Amino acid sequence: MNAIEVRDLTYRYPGGAEALRGVSFDLREGESLALLGPNGAGKSTLILHLNGVLMGQGEIRVGGESITRRSVRQLRGRVGLVFANPDDQLFMPSVIEDVAFLPLNLGLPPERARERAMAALAAVGMAGHAGRPPQNLSSGEKRRVALATVLVMDADVLVLDEPTSGLDPRGRRQLVELLRSIPCARIIATHDLGLARDLCTRAIVLDAGRIVANGPIDVVLGDADLLQAHGLS
Repeated sequence: MNAIEVRDLTYRYPGGAEALRGVSFDLREGESLALLGPNGAGKSTLILHLNGVLMGQGEIRVGGESITRRSVRQLRGRVGLVFANPDDQLFMPSVIEDVAFLPLNLGLPPERARERAMAALAAVGMAGHAGRPPQNLSSGEKRRVALATVLVMDADVLVLDEPTSGLDPRGRRQLVELLRSIPCARIIATHDLGLARDLCTRAIVLDAGRIVANGPIDVVLGDADLLQAHGLS
């Protein structure tokens, strides 16, 4: 069964610019997919559709159920989106409050939301930082907490936008090891081709809002002409 199905997705920004042009692909259960492309290709716009932050023309199905204005609240908990900048995701006075925010807003009792938040923090190695203000964390620690804010809902699909941006080599290695340990389907939008090779089995190349390549990671990354033509050398 497919974890996500995208069919003929088109999106035009309010100013008129067309960001996505008939995008179609599937993400299989347990699969790790790299979403590659130059700046302005439409990668971030695409991933914002996968849990209903944006809603364009076409169809997106999560676990066989279409994302609509009626279903989006329920399905949002099944697709966990981690933003490129963790500061966009962390806004509460303490780490534990950030991680418990979504379960609380989906109706869990406070005690149960805290239990789930602590379990998610433990899963990313941040349980000992629950009471700290997020602004006092390092870049790597912030990324771990941002990841915990989506793991807390036991998402079926994890979607990450440029997860290694701003990390030093040690932080990058730690993040790769952490992501390898999480057993769910994932989509990673990245310019880091090494990260894509380390974590993904398949790659899609997006350029000017269209998919220009879709295949096994080694085949896509081994095509030097393709990479150069689309700003991925």
